[in-house]
Amino acid sequence: MITLRPAAERGHAQHGWLDSWHSFSFADYRDPRHVHFGPLRVINEDRVKAGGGFAPHRHQDMEIISYVLDGELEHRDSLGTGSIIRPGDVQRMSAGRGVSHSECNPSQTAPVHFLQIWIMPAVRGIAPEYEQRHVSEADRRGRLRLIASPNGSGESLRIHQDARVYAGLLDGAESAALTLAPERLGYVHLARGAISLNGQRLQAGDGALLRDQATLALSDGSAAEVLVFDLSNE
Repeated sequence: MITLRPAAERGHAQHGWLDSWHSFSFADYRDPRHVHFGPLRVINEDRVKAGGGFAPHRHQDMEIISYVLDGELEHRDSLGTGSIIRPGDVQRMSAGRGVSHSECNPSQTAPVHFLQIWIMPAVRGIAPEYEQRHVSEADRRGRLRLIASPNGSGESLRIHQDARVYAGLLDGAESAALTLAPERLGYVHLARGAISLNGQRLQAGDGALLRDQATLALSDGSAAEVLVFDLSNE
């Protein structure tokens, strides 16, 4: 079964410097139908104006993945880590027993557009960790490239949960598919463009929840950038 999550039905927050869309309940947006999907807890699509950003704030016991679509995002945390995240960069922060961080747009002229993803961990109270990788456009073109996994296979980010995250760029005749093991959940988030999922058309910002679905097939993309989640059903 595939349940569509239309982009326009997501939660929305406008704070002047921040324009944010929430696929799951977050902050002041509460929807009992969309709290989490398996261990997937948050997909926020954020646009931060030039010079704006999130002041230092604390997280605990959460796997946090940042995926930049356009612009630059500056990260600093209480681990002493600092970096600039650009398109193609994927960052993972395991909050564990507690970490503070800030996320800012270092540009004074251009906005930054990115996805922030939270996955609930299988273990709690670990030492906080930080990791960042660059995944080239060529590695994502016409395929689903593994970007996060429990064991860091294929040079993916290592997350503390039985979940795998894939990223793909699909256009025209390009296609990609993923086989889901029995009892697994699948989630698709279309970051931009348009694409067909098992024959159903998705537009930018749309999501799709897959249950009891053996195969996830993506085709007929139009400048599509997509994230796919293979999730535990526990």
